[in-house]
Amino acid sequence: ITDLVVNVHHFADQIENVIAANKGWGSKITISDERDKVLETGGGLKKAAHLLDSETFLAINVDILIDLNVEEMIKFHRSNQALATLGVSQRTTTRYFLFDKDDQLCGWENLKTGEKKISRDVSPLTKKAFSGVHVIEAAMLPMINQTGKFSIVDVYLDLSAGNKIVGYDHTGCRMIDVGKPESVAQAEKLFE
Repeated sequence: ITDLVVNVHHFADQIENVIAANKGWGSKITISDERDKVLETGGGLKKAAHLLDSETFLAINVDILIDLNVEEMIKFHRSNQALATLGVSQRTTTRYFLFDKDDQLCGWENLKTGEKKISRDVSPLTKKAFSGVHVIEAAMLPMINQTGKFSIVDVYLDLSAGNKIVGYDHTGCRMIDVGKPESVAQAEKLFE
């Protein structure tokens, strides 16, 4: 992977300066600017759609540090001929994607609020925690009907009713959310 699109909002100037100072680390990096308004993952992908080629692409939430084997996830995605593949694992959280026995997305649940959204009514359902890593077919982008700021979760749920969106279980990988300053020290220990 050598072509990247980075969306910026908070500390946008610093991010652009680091990328420029390091000459993109040998990659072609294009900026999708969200300085005016943060759009969340769904809105950010829709805004950046014109910057993405008409190929399969990988999306990773910026605050996730993970040792997931991306090549294996892409192979899994292609072998399943999925519209999107979501990196998931068996870990404790308050929000889960819900999958059928074939790892196809069927819903979402927030244990904290009790909210539950079902896109395909099948059973049994297995709860898996989303890791913020996605493999997406470019063909999905024009299918996104939402506008402005919106969650990718709603996009996946809408599309999973009639399209193949699957989970790639990477339970056992090291992973941490580094979006909070206190998690940086934990990440350093985890990835020593």
